[in-house]
Amino acid sequence: MDMARRTLARPALSRRTLLGLGLGGAAAISLAGCDRFGGGSASAGGGSESLNVIWWGDATRAEQTEAMLDVYRQRHPELSITTDYADSGPYQDRMATRFAAGDIPDLMNQRRDGLREYADRGALLNLSEHTDVLDLSDVPDTYPLGRVGDDLYGIPAGLNAVGFIIDTDRAQHYGAEVPDHLTWSWEDLWDFSREITDAAASAGDEVYGVDLSFATVQNLVVWVRQTGEELYTEDGLFGASEETLTAWFEMSVEQRERGGLPPAGFIDITGNSAAESAIASGLVAGQVIPTNNLEVFGDVVDGPLQLCRFPGEVQGARRGMSIDTAMYWSIGAEAPNVEGALDLLNFMINDAEGNAAVGVTRGLPSSEAVAQEITDSLSEADQESMQYILDLAEEDLPESRPDPAGGSAVQDMLTEVDEEVQFGRMTPEQAAQRLRETADGAMGLA
Repeated sequence: MDMARRTLARPALSRRTLLGLGLGGAAAISLAGCDRFGGGSASAGGGSESLNVIWWGDATRAEQTEAMLDVYRQRHPELSITTDYADSGPYQDRMATRFAAGDIPDLMNQRRDGLREYADRGALLNLSEHTDVLDLSDVPDTYPLGRVGDDLYGIPAGLNAVGFIIDTDRAQHYGAEVPDHLTWSWEDLWDFSREITDAAASAGDEVYGVDLSFATVQNLVVWVRQTGEELYTEDGLFGASEETLTAWFEMSVEQRERGGLPPAGFIDITGNSAAESAIASGLVAGQVIPTNNLEVFGDVVDGPLQLCRFPGEVQGARRGMSIDTAMYWSIGAEAPNVEGALDLLNFMINDAEGNAAVGVTRGLPSSEAVAQEITDSLSEADQESMQYILDLAEEDLPESRPDPAGGSAVQDMLTEVDEEVQFGRMTPEQAAQRLRETADGAMGLA
């Protein structure tokens, strides 16, 4: 979700955290009946009668995930599936603690900024070695699989992309027409936003056109690509120049001064739910969301929403948008029931009934065949977000990869310097230099 002046749950996972884990507890566990998987026992119908599944998300996501698991439970009545979940930051803490203690989950969510760090420590199962169990035939190679080199450590829990949602009733109320989002430029976006801001001010309303988080890595990724650079290169380094980063922060300063963005401190959002967002609060007419959240935002915004692409895709040096995933499903390399976890993961990928039960709470299913099969069971908003992804899938887009080791430190520093720039305590040039130095240090170049 895109909320200015937010209190973010910062990623708890860092290289220091992982090095501290050592994974000694995991390696020291005595596992009876170990087989070719290095884990506990046989499949869901075999010697082990339990699976532990953990993920991050809110209570609504938990309910939807349990609905999918219930389909699997009905087919395996002998199997006990225990579950646990938490919001993003606390989840990262909890997972790190469990790995340190040797209490390895069988199947877990891995965030895109943490997967590589866990994989590099040998904590995750290499799924490439188990394609006899995992059927990936309907998962295109162009989708954002959790690869590290030639090895596969995660399957997308759902496919999504970033996009602007516009409350069209609010925009029309202030006499602003939404530009063609397939071709609009960044200046088109800011002209549209300022038109709403100015009209609202004339009416005595303190409402702004759009909000865009300059502290969100994925938004920055799109901008950097459009300049012809990459935020993270294919070999896992930081690729954005200080010049490009400076331009990013300069845009935020300029638009706050001109009314294209709300002023610093105007939006004070401390929650992460759609109901607590800037657009639901009536403070703005548009903001950025992950596309899989379209339905939940539609439920809390008092007006129809139009889902729009990022601006600048036509005018940039290259495309910036990509099909992404916020999280992967991964299996612990030393999990007690690896084979059972593989069977469940294969079900999550390829079973239409299970995917219809969970819906697109995490995004489009990674199997194209499953996505087509469940379309009619989805709500109108979910079908719209699915079509958004399917349309992008037909285009020549940049590759989406897991963040390199050190990516969580980049997000932390981006959050910090964005606030400093907003309140005038740091210049765009200083912010760009600090971010670049942090990134190089986190990725071993300093």
